[in-house]
Amino acid sequence: MRSAIFLPLAAFFLGAIIEAESAAAASLGRYEVFGVENGDMLKLRAGPGTGFNVIVGLPNGTALRVHSCEQTGGTRWCRVSLQRARGLKGYVSWAYLRKI
Repeated sequence: MRSAIFLPLAAFFLGAIIEAESAAAASLGRYEVFGVENGDMLKLRAGPGTGFNVIVGLPNGTALRVHSCEQTGGTRWCRVSLQRARGLKGYVSWAYLRKI
């Protein structure tokens, strides 16, 4: 009887631990937009390159969560989501990000 209760509970807790670790691993951490010239904004793009549509401009200080990065040509592009609007996702150049 004990094993009939213990095994499902153990499986549930093990699944919860693995899911939490996967969520943490899915992010490289929190960063902010940094180094964009005054009067300009970092372009959040639909894909990793300048040929993709611009979704929105991001001013210096915008908090982002970096999910992954990839090299495209001479630029490292990172897939990000906005800290305050997590549903808004896209790609930005790594050169304009600073760890926070």
